[in-house]
Amino acid sequence: MYVLEMKDISKEYFGNRVLKNVNLNVKPGEIHALLGENGAGKSTLMNILFGMSVIHSTGGFEGEVLIDSAPVNIMSPHQAMDHGIGMVHQEFMLIPGFTISENIKLNRELLKANPVSAVIDLVAKDNKLSTVDVAANARDARVALDKLDMGIDEFTLVSGLPVGHMQFVEIAREIDKEGLKVLVFDEPTAVLTESEALNLMEAMKKLAAQGIGILFITHRLDEVIHCADRVTILRDGEWVATKDKVDTNVVELAELMVGRKVEILPKAPREGVGDEIILSLNKLSVDMPGEKVKGVSLDVKRGEILGIGGLAGQGKIGIANGIMGLYPTRGEILFQGKPLKLNQPKATLDDGIAFVSEDRRGIGLLLDSSIEDNIAVTTMQTKNDFLKSWGPFKLQDKEKIRQHAESMIKEYDIRCIGPHQYTKRLSGGNQQKVCLARAVTLAPDLLLVSEPTRGIDIGAKKLVLDNLLKLNEEGMTIIMTSSELAELRSIADRIAIISDGKLAGILDPTAPDADFGLMMAGNLKGGEDV
Repeated sequence: MYVLEMKDISKEYFGNRVLKNVNLNVKPGEIHALLGENGAGKSTLMNILFGMSVIHSTGGFEGEVLIDSAPVNIMSPHQAMDHGIGMVHQEFMLIPGFTISENIKLNRELLKANPVSAVIDLVAKDNKLSTVDVAANARDARVALDKLDMGIDEFTLVSGLPVGHMQFVEIAREIDKEGLKVLVFDEPTAVLTESEALNLMEAMKKLAAQGIGILFITHRLDEVIHCADRVTILRDGEWVATKDKVDTNVVELAELMVGRKVEILPKAPREGVGDEIILSLNKLSVDMPGEKVKGVSLDVKRGEILGIGGLAGQGKIGIANGIMGLYPTRGEILFQGKPLKLNQPKATLDDGIAFVSEDRRGIGLLLDSSIEDNIAVTTMQTKNDFLKSWGPFKLQDKEKIRQHAESMIKEYDIRCIGPHQYTKRLSGGNQQKVCLARAVTLAPDLLLVSEPTRGIDIGAKKLVLDNLLKLNEEGMTIIMTSSELAELRSIADRIAIISDGKLAGILDPTAPDADFGLMMAGNLKGGEDV
């Protein structure tokens, strides 16, 4: 009856019990959603299924895993793949220096004979000296990419791709595999726009129709209602419920996840934002792979929350990255009436601009450092805070760093065992909260936040959005880039839509849905004067 069964799964990390007798089963050909807050145990459960080393190097787990009703002992990802289990991880497992095609076919490359290998094969039947068939691998990669409606060239290097494109490459790699029985999608739509997410869910339905069991981990509850057959909810490492999709709704699922009623309301109209310009972009161009900006001119008012939206690959992500100088940038940026130095991130931070990147692991965090060090490090470097003098030397003020980190952990509800915990041991959503806490610690005049709620559950999402509103009410100007239009409409005073690297227009959050859709597709220009 079930292609996958996980029975009475329990797991401890150094005395901290993160899973408690969890049961989960997936039928062939069904899409089974797995829900829970950040820290509920979803990632740990999937690490057990996929045989990740972090499980076995910390004492293993209790319980039993069955594939097609037969018990299995999965000790490595390679063994998991041998059993027909594939996984699209929340954090990317790609090699930056390889092309898209090479990443998709990694360890499964198609080979062809050459004169040397042909001779050896006659004697030893060994293909170790065969040549990689680049053209054949590229053809397979192209087929997988086309299933996802991804038009990017298969010979493009992964290095420098926007996170949305990287996610599709991860998915294409799994689609290309043969012999799949169970395919796990861990937050696959977190970095995708609504239209891209719909394309992905249609691809998931096609895979399920082939008899593959799909395990779909997401925080977007509307996606669960759209494509899932059944739903299992975890809370604090324990099983809460398993429900058929037809017997539940978004409100009930949210309450089961967090144990309380949660609702993100549209932003109420307010007064107080004047006409003073804090940031002015004049013909800004940014050479960010997959997110190029092509001459955007835009003014940001002091005290507002400006939303930036648009489809993936259209340039919305590139604006904040260009302002921070992380990619080659041209044009003019005026901040508080003075020219901002281009392509100099340190100078931008010194001028009072902070940034929460959409790429938390690649740019946002020091993964092998503690939570408290991550929160304080940028402020130490730019403002000489969290330091104390010892003669002619400056040393870290450990006590002050610890006190501040503990207050940030409480304010942002960072689920951890303490401020000393390494950030690489946190769930993705809690890593994102650390990034936000570090940026806020700088007390900037302008805060750039790019996909701030990516991979965060609905309860934590409301907390983050409420904190951004609080910072704004206290006087901080915020530019928020997001793929989720509903979030932008709940928090922004104005929303700028980027299409084909250019500013298509600026809309009021209360504008009709059709106007946003048409503008994102490049079929509507205007809104405010641009």
